[in-house]
Amino acid sequence: MPERIKTYSEFYQFYLTEHSKTGTRIFHFIGTLLVFVVIGYVISSGKERFLWYIPIVGYGFAWFSHAVIERNKPATFKYPLWSLISDFRLFFELLIGKQKFKETNSQIQKP
Repeated sequence: MPERIKTYSEFYQFYLTEHSKTGTRIFHFIGTLLVFVVIGYVISSGKERFLWYIPIVGYGFAWFSHAVIERNKPATFKYPLWSLISDFRLFFELLIGKQKFKETNSQIQKP
């Protein structure tokens, strides 16, 4: 990624290439799912002190997968907002089947 990406559409294509391995997608999915679990728990219990779990589970699972499985640097450090948006976008695209856990090159090219 030598030059700065200027549009979100370009970024998301880059994001998908950085999340090409099945294990990375699974870990990102689990981390994002746990974010929703924590939010649901906090809302239902009123225990706001558990909100600090959100970055731990969200980023913990994601960064672990980048370090161990994908072996690349998370885009969060250079594009924090677009990365966060893309984490949720990928989660919902995996949930509805628009993206697959097992990535193929043809899927990466989809807008």
